[in-house]
Amino acid sequence: MGIAQPKHGIAMYGDPALPPDFVSLPYANPDAPTGGQIVTAQVGSFDSLNPFIRKGSVPWQLRFFLGESLMGRSLDEPFSLYGVLAESIETGPNREWVEFTLRDEARFSDGSPVTIADVMWSYETLGTQGHGRYRGFWDKIETMEQTGPQSVRFTFNTPDRELALLAGMRPILKKAQWDGVDFAESTTEIVPITSAPYVINDFEPGRFLSLTRNPDYWGKDVPFRRGTNNIDEVRLEFFGDETAAFEAFKVGEVNSNREFNVARWESQYNFPAIEDGDVVLSVLPHARPSGMTGFVMNTRRDQFADWRVRDAMLQVFNFEFINEAMTGSAQPRITSYWSNSPLGMDEGPASGRVLEFLEPFAAELIPGTLEGYILPVSDGTERNRAGTRAALAQMEAAGWTVQDGVMKNAAGMPFTFEILLSQGASENQAIIDMYSESLARIGVTPAVAVADSAQFKERTDAYDFDMTYYRRGVSLSPGNEQYGYYGSERANEHGGRNLMGVQSAAADAMIGRLLTSESQDDFVAAVKALDRVLTAGRYVIPIYQWNISRIAHAKELRYPENLPIFGDWPGWQPDVWWYED
Repeated sequence: MGIAQPKHGIAMYGDPALPPDFVSLPYANPDAPTGGQIVTAQVGSFDSLNPFIRKGSVPWQLRFFLGESLMGRSLDEPFSLYGVLAESIETGPNREWVEFTLRDEARFSDGSPVTIADVMWSYETLGTQGHGRYRGFWDKIETMEQTGPQSVRFTFNTPDRELALLAGMRPILKKAQWDGVDFAESTTEIVPITSAPYVINDFEPGRFLSLTRNPDYWGKDVPFRRGTNNIDEVRLEFFGDETAAFEAFKVGEVNSNREFNVARWESQYNFPAIEDGDVVLSVLPHARPSGMTGFVMNTRRDQFADWRVRDAMLQVFNFEFINEAMTGSAQPRITSYWSNSPLGMDEGPASGRVLEFLEPFAAELIPGTLEGYILPVSDGTERNRAGTRAALAQMEAAGWTVQDGVMKNAAGMPFTFEILLSQGASENQAIIDMYSESLARIGVTPAVAVADSAQFKERTDAYDFDMTYYRRGVSLSPGNEQYGYYGSERANEHGGRNLMGVQSAAADAMIGRLLTSESQDDFVAAVKALDRVLTAGRYVIPIYQWNISRIAHAKELRYPENLPIFGDWPGWQPDVWWYED
């Protein structure tokens, strides 16, 4: 089996930055006081409290608050993990297996010990009955075996350097809680018991959900946890739309608000609480990749199966005009999935290792992938004549022409599609209203459907949409999750995350390369190549990105001076902020 030494952490390449005797994460304040409350506004509702299954509409935050795992991820390193429930990790010489040793003191919130039986049950149950995000990893496990009273080993059936890290990042649940209970069923009657610092204290669907800090949390002295989870209560208030949510913040029902609309930030954050100094405006930088935010086209639908039609939809989308109307042109556009980072595709033709990786797929690649692709740029005027002409040309190339003012094919069938939006998303509605006016100039009249949060999830889970709002966060350490986002094998998996339905041998191969690269240079080249395949594929109409985070918050809510490179990654604010009068 090879000789290995237990370690306190693991990195994708090389060694983790922090030494075995580190006191706390570099961006946490180990001397932070505990207490207080953070209240945020959410639009929508929920009908389940289990974030680990496919069914139900669950507050997205619960996945982070309830999901304690063997290892924890540092937000100050691209992909390094440190022990949480596990006191040590060791791997085979080629990371063909990984073994974890549990801390003796690890406890669930009800005081019972976390055991290897709980770990093994959690991995198998999540891998076979849980959300799709857990299943791909389970399929790559050859064996799972208990190797000692407090240790478990996973042996993998495929070469993949990331698997050793992913093995440390699955939530651990209490096996006994689910005896005789259908784990996969959506309900608010059962709250998963975990070992995490917070527990659900109270809730009412459609109104609020309250999590409180467990005063008896077992891991408060674990180095990874020092200076984190300082706030006594994290409360989520639910509202029907963004306007009501913002008004609640203005009158003090909510004490922290992350603002994505720069125009509103500059024009509407002048209410009395701010003028009196009770609310502070903080602008925080970060070095995260942009990810992709915009409107995704479902290539499973005949309307969007042809890349030339998707290109026409991009050409007619008048971003410069929309950006001026929505943000005063203050927000830069997303230019690719990993823009704003070293992993983003380079301008111009593919070269070097990127070209080498993509060349075997040249025959299938959409134009622009190898030659270089940039998003259309309008002159900023409302009519966008150049974009309209380009869109008409691409539609004609795909077999569609304007006949009596309506875009039709040779058989006289009109080109139309439905845009699915979530209820309360007023900003998206405003963008779509402007987009619809632009589409009318090429003889296209889309239908717009607005669904409540449960219906929206049900429809997107079943890929029952033509176009819809899309937001996909990515990291500086992309890995196996990319198969779920863009892989062919899981493109039609119910409840999956490949909303565009991309099925590309090139994309599959680039994901495989980034997972098996033994050098940082090859890893970067594989991600840049994947970025090209996706961006030139014209699957999403990108809008603007947020390279800084604008957070308005009660003056009592404080944050560390040393910010992590991932900035306000989900969970970071209540994770390392604190409340101090």
